[in-house]
Amino acid sequence: MSKETAIPTLKDEHELGIRIWFHPGDQGWTQPSRERTFQSKSIFHLSSFSHLFIVVTAKQGTNLSKQKVDTAQQGKNLLDFGGITYTSYLQLHKILNAQTMMSTEDGTPVHDEHLFIIIHQAYELWFKQIIYEIDSVREIFSQEEVDEHKMLEIVKRMQRVTLILKLCVDQFLILETMTPLDFIEFRNYLSPASGFQSYQFRLLENKVGLRGDLRVRYNQENYMKVFGDEPEVCKNIMKSEEEPSLQNLVSRWLERTPGLEEKGFNFWNKYKMAVDSILTQEYREAETEECETLRSHLIDQNKKRRELFDSIFDSRIHNALMARGERRLTHRAMQGALMISLYREESRFNQPHQLLQLLMDVDSLMTKWRYSHVMLVQRMIGSQQIGTGGSSGYQYLRSTLSDRYKVFIDLFNLSTFLLPRNCIPPLTRQMKNRLSIMEEEQKEEESKVTSSALHSTAKAPIPPSDSPCPRENGEEKASSDSDLEKSLENSMERSCEASM
Repeated sequence: MSKETAIPTLKDEHELGIRIWFHPGDQGWTQPSRERTFQSKSIFHLSSFSHLFIVVTAKQGTNLSKQKVDTAQQGKNLLDFGGITYTSYLQLHKILNAQTMMSTEDGTPVHDEHLFIIIHQAYELWFKQIIYEIDSVREIFSQEEVDEHKMLEIVKRMQRVTLILKLCVDQFLILETMTPLDFIEFRNYLSPASGFQSYQFRLLENKVGLRGDLRVRYNQENYMKVFGDEPEVCKNIMKSEEEPSLQNLVSRWLERTPGLEEKGFNFWNKYKMAVDSILTQEYREAETEECETLRSHLIDQNKKRRELFDSIFDSRIHNALMARGERRLTHRAMQGALMISLYREESRFNQPHQLLQLLMDVDSLMTKWRYSHVMLVQRMIGSQQIGTGGSSGYQYLRSTLSDRYKVFIDLFNLSTFLLPRNCIPPLTRQMKNRLSIMEEEQKEEESKVTSSALHSTAKAPIPPSDSPCPRENGEEKASSDSDLEKSLENSMERSCEASM
């Protein structure tokens, strides 16, 4: 029995009948013969004693206010007024009745077939969402000039794609709770159905940028043959092959990276000079090695490194590698990606660098998804058994793990061409300012400066013809920037040599 009870609130200090139970000790609870009345303040005081149990009884005719109501739980049921419901909005009557177990129709239901269906339906729903996000990003990049203010939105959506892909990879862990013996019980019901027939996954691959000529042929035939009886599906797949992929659009965007202009900062020329300085210093140090064997090895390694850098310096070599499928980005796009990677700490390159990282994450997670699929298939049917769709099963799936299926492999390989921080070509003052603000703000600032300069020139007095004319401000600034640039380059070369 509780030693305290809730006391109703009084209205205008009306008296209540109070029945007091007294606890003298070990004799238990006893009730006095008489009943006393107290004002509400006394009631609260008495209820604080541990040896009292108070029963509150209202005298006949006492006017009590209503008990206090928890207003946080007050509200109205809007369904009473009609409208859409959770079930109808999500069309759950369709989704929750879409699990038809083939084993049940045969009269011998297999428990794990239900899990198998749910997992694959969940995959298809997530593929649909990924395609939806990638299409939105492609739409932004398809503009002639990409609005830099939308970069945050692009990064956010690509982050969402990577998180969904991580979830898809983790779903294999749930499927692995099914044993091979459990799978055998209903596997025969699946043929000739196969995961290869996932129309959405083929769309996803094409929209990201997987080239058709780099695909492994399925049973020595084009992958679209499995959709031969579905003309609408074939039409959509062909359309996805013809449209610019995410990889194509990103490549075009990278080609417009600020700082690549030959008449401007000319990053590529400065980068070449920095690389040549590093490799020349390495060669000189190799020649001073006393051990002939080690000297020969170091010189040989230096030669190979120079050839490797030549493969990105020479556009003809780069284009030949693109034709073979070993590189995917155009030559100028590679320059842009490299510049963003080297100067990623500049405010204007922060989000572009994040995007490049996310594109690699997408590639990496799709490879992990394929690998998890391969391992699951090997666990369930081994490496020699034919797949339910008639393919070589494990052998076919394993072949999709090669670099041919990595759409953004060039971004992974950029690390080969990165330079030590102290050897990165320093930015000029003008380029530093350009990378610190958005393009639109840059144009506005330049417009203001030009307008101000013209206004000042109009008011300036014309010097006499016989007096020496001072150099114009533009020439002084150009000379100043040029001197500063040369000074920075010389300083960088000395720093690189010191670090070798």
